Amino acid sequence: MTPAARVQAAIELLDSIITAAREGGAPADRVVADGLRARRYAGSKDRRAIRELVYGAIRACGPVPDTGRAAMLRLAEVQPELAEAFDGSSYGPAAIGADESAARGGVAPAWLAERLAASDIAGEEAEALLDRAPLDIRVNALKASRDALELPVAGEPLLAPHALRLPAGTPVEGWDAYRDGLIEVQDGGSQLACMAVGAQPGETIIDLCAGAGGKTLALAAAMQNAGTLVACDTDKRRLGNLRPRADRAGADIISEILLNPGREMAALDAWRGKADAVLVDAPCSGTGTWRRNPESRWRISPQEIERLSALQFRLLEIAAQLLRPGGRIVYVVCSLLDAEGAEVFDRFSAAYPQFRADPPTMSAGRARGKGVRLTPYHDGTDGFFFTRAVLV
Repeated sequence: MTPAARVQAAIELLDSIITAAREGGAPADRVVADGLRARRYAGSKDRRAIRELVYGAIRACGPVPDTGRAAMLRLAEVQPELAEAFDGSSYGPAAIGADESAARGGVAPAWLAERLAASDIAGEEAEALLDRAPLDIRVNALKASRDALELPVAGEPLLAPHALRLPAGTPVEGWDAYRDGLIEVQDGGSQLACMAVGAQPGETIIDLCAGAGGKTLALAAAMQNAGTLVACDTDKRRLGNLRPRADRAGADIISEILLNPGREMAALDAWRGKADAVLVDAPCSGTGTWRRNPESRWRISPQEIERLSALQFRLLEIAAQLLRPGGRIVYVVCSLLDAEGAEVFDRFSAAYPQFRADPPTMSAGRARGKGVRLTPYHDGTDGFFFTRAVLV
């Protein structure tokens, strides 16, 4: 493909991504994968170049662009050499019109950038949210040790004791170590959040929002496969992905419970007052993960943040019912908005005075409210807020 044809293909994919973002359709990675699969004529170098153009344009735009062409014109402002591809050739984009406007830049739509700034995420701190993310893995302590494990690519040890950082795009899922359950892909910040649980062998721990189980597997390793670990979620498909991962990792202590939204305690009543710890890795807007999903910032609305913060509070209330005296809640969100982190926990603390805030102490992150915040700019991880509370 010619450079102009690659740009045109990227514009077409961007049109589909913009439509999906506005209408709640498929995420960008799926749109790109499906779109490139349909372009059978594109070779591997072409596909890689098109993908780079698409995500470069997404990162370059703040608000949702009107069109894929406007998004690509914005990228051409950042990378002026791209303007030459607008040459009107057979398979390329039309020449740039004299009165044609590019999409607007910025970190996010204006209202969302203001909300971030109010949460002290502005300037270089905010711009770092759109950098490219590295690839972090967790060495499964049930089967291997970080110091002794030999991998095809040597990783950089991170602060979390089992974390290694690899170059972005490293094909770890093709490695024997991945197939045999010696490693899992998990951001270093996520591993630090798991450490806040302080999981010990023999404990009863409930992962209330387990999803596909990344943090559940880290907890099983911390527990040395001894105790009771219950993984819960309302999403049957995602929770169904945990069992094969647990089998591969050799994590034998995990059981799964599918929850009915709004009736969670009906399924969890047997665990009322019995848990040593409950991890609430709550659904959130994901503002801390934009390095991996930059287009997700086009899907957030003020109403969605309000809904999510209410859901997070309710999940903390559910967790409170599951703990024994002396037990602990660990609340985690991959959002940097105070409305989803520090403020939710403040409301919970005020409503449930029987819980004492016990924020974890670690050499990463900075204090935020009654918890700890990690950011890409300061910590090189995804963005997280997490804290801990003890039932006294």
